[in-house]
Amino acid sequence: MAGRHIAVIGGGAGGFFAALTAAEADPQARVTVYERGRQWLSKVKISGGGRCNVTHACFDPRELATRYPRGSRELRAAFHRWQPRDTINWFASRGVPLKTEDDGRMFPVTDQSQTVIDCFIDQARKAGIRLHKNLGIHSVAPEAGGGFSLERGDARFERADRVCIAAGSLKASPLTRVIERLGHTVEPLAPSLFAFNLFDPRLEELAGLSVQQAEVRIEGSGAPSRGPVLVTHRGLSGPAILKLSAWEARHLQDKHYRFTILLNWAGVSENHPRETFDGLRRDSGRTAVRNTPLPAIPRRLWERLTEAAGIDRDATWAQLPKDLEKRLTTELVAGRYHVDGKTTNKDEFVTCGGVRLKEIDFRRMESKLVPGLHFAGECLDLDGITGGFNFQAAWTTGRIAGLAMAED
Repeated sequence: MAGRHIAVIGGGAGGFFAALTAAEADPQARVTVYERGRQWLSKVKISGGGRCNVTHACFDPRELATRYPRGSRELRAAFHRWQPRDTINWFASRGVPLKTEDDGRMFPVTDQSQTVIDCFIDQARKAGIRLHKNLGIHSVAPEAGGGFSLERGDARFERADRVCIAAGSLKASPLTRVIERLGHTVEPLAPSLFAFNLFDPRLEELAGLSVQQAEVRIEGSGAPSRGPVLVTHRGLSGPAILKLSAWEARHLQDKHYRFTILLNWAGVSENHPRETFDGLRRDSGRTAVRNTPLPAIPRRLWERLTEAAGIDRDATWAQLPKDLEKRLTTELVAGRYHVDGKTTNKDEFVTCGGVRLKEIDFRRMESKLVPGLHFAGECLDLDGITGGFNFQAAWTTGRIAGLAMAED
């Protein structure tokens, strides 16, 4: 159907990718993007400290899908259609080559998120996409003969043949009511990817210190999260903490963000430090315990852990009683820390929850309840851990939605 109107609600990552895909697949279509905010691609702007973590260098769809606490099963099939390698090629062919960092995160070689934004805006203008900022959509009503009537924020009405809702987080979004009126279920929303607030004498004045291969778990539940842990002025952050917050998002919300974590600073089993301590007792018996940190543990943190274990400042390995050695081992591999709240970057956080996935056909990102209605990105009940996975989900769902809307 030549000249169809494709309306995309939301000017973020998923929305732009859906709009660009639709416009490229059907050059005769009239594609419009509506964004109620003042800025296009606001999360792209601030992602990765302003560098934009575009995707992750994980090219096996099955493995990639394991990085999503919610939506893993549905995305596994979707990644067979559009995965990080496709994303890399798409950006490279449009003048935005990406680079891979040691941890697999991928950024534009410019290290500037504005490079990605400029690419999208430029591509949208070349494709003739109509871009409306400061103009939201207040209602979406299916019409009897097909298509939709859209009530715009300026009180005008517009007709669209296909609609894609790519509104990002539904937290405090007026589109939640619109989606529910269309018959869809919105799963409960909860913050994801947040730091843990805690005060503990062991961490006092250690802000900025990091441990690269720590392991952290919620006491009494769930699997551990492994990776870098960063001490902040408010408590703990870093990839291992953020990943744990994603996997346990709803559980921690139910606990009102008051819980206990077990922190394995060394990231090793309990037997490992025992063997190391035996060697130190044998080979460095006259050396002060306080002055002999394990290789993976920063010296200042090691000193705090020895203090917490009750070891005197001048105690040597030869003098260390077995009960204090055991306490030091516990501090090292199973230290208990009480969390009292969270810290979330209000602009960058990811939301767990959104449109129920069972109501979506992931082969087309189309509603099973309302033909011609599509969804993309974070407004769905899917989210990934930190590392570029949430943007990849936006590119993938936006791509599939865009192609489906461009079909006859």
